[in-house]
Amino acid sequence: MNLPLIRMGVDIGGTKIAAIALDAHSGQAVKHSKISTPSDYPSLIKCLTELVFEYEKELGPVSYGMCYPGSVNQETQRVQNANILWLNDKAFEQDLAKALQRPIRTGNDANCFTLSEAIDGAGKGYSVVFGATLGTGLGGGIVIDQKILVGLNRLGGEWGHVPIPWPTAREIPGPECYCGLKGCLESYLSGTGLARSYRHVTGKALRSEQVIELANQGDPDAEAALSRYENRMARACAMIINILDPDVIVLGGGLSALKRLYLNVPKQWDQYIFSPQAVKTKLLQAAHGAESGVRGAARLW
Repeated sequence: MNLPLIRMGVDIGGTKIAAIALDAHSGQAVKHSKISTPSDYPSLIKCLTELVFEYEKELGPVSYGMCYPGSVNQETQRVQNANILWLNDKAFEQDLAKALQRPIRTGNDANCFTLSEAIDGAGKGYSVVFGATLGTGLGGGIVIDQKILVGLNRLGGEWGHVPIPWPTAREIPGPECYCGLKGCLESYLSGTGLARSYRHVTGKALRSEQVIELANQGDPDAEAALSRYENRMARACAMIINILDPDVIVLGGGLSALKRLYLNVPKQWDQYIFSPQAVKTKLLQAAHGAESGVRGAARLW
């Protein structure tokens, strides 16, 4: 199969759609764009189709890879678990392939983030890479030898919806998650979770960025919220290390810019890891930042 020389990737978010075109040989980006995410399904199909045709008009034929926050049910071939709620139960991939009149490849956004970082990002040169996206939600992906571990049920890496490990008495039963359960990691380690932790103690409703800024200014309540966050992240990473034993854990998303995580989390995780000596797993910040997901989508080909 002769593939086009340009790999196009698209990352569909709740408010923005990012697109990129990579040179197949060098991996260098030759075109970028961002547009607002439409508010309904037919408009999304139309928007994505027009975006591909726009790229091809300028660059010539492209292969098309796409990621979004959800997965496909293998029995129904319809979207499930998407936080863009109107995408759920749609035959999204088939409908888009029909509109584009070509085969497409798709993946979960956290999986594509991890693939990108494993190929030429912070995880380059490592065999087993676990990727975590710390944003409004909490995504996870597993890449082994530069191949995504999707899993039988397409649930590989979904650490956001397991309970927080080694919970304290104050963490039981935990906040209610949109999935219907309580105490999910997403409720603690997302940006929303950090803001909730601060609000639970102070009664003040602030965004996670504001909590971080207050901590930088020496506010004791904000500092305490970040310390709780770091300990919870250490426990969550220790669970991943105990199960998967990755070479590296790569963090992306808004909270990954918090430099103190890379020092304070590994300092704490050994006490939770089933090993008599300090583990060698590294905790690293994503090299491609906000572009990791869309670059990974292009790399699906």
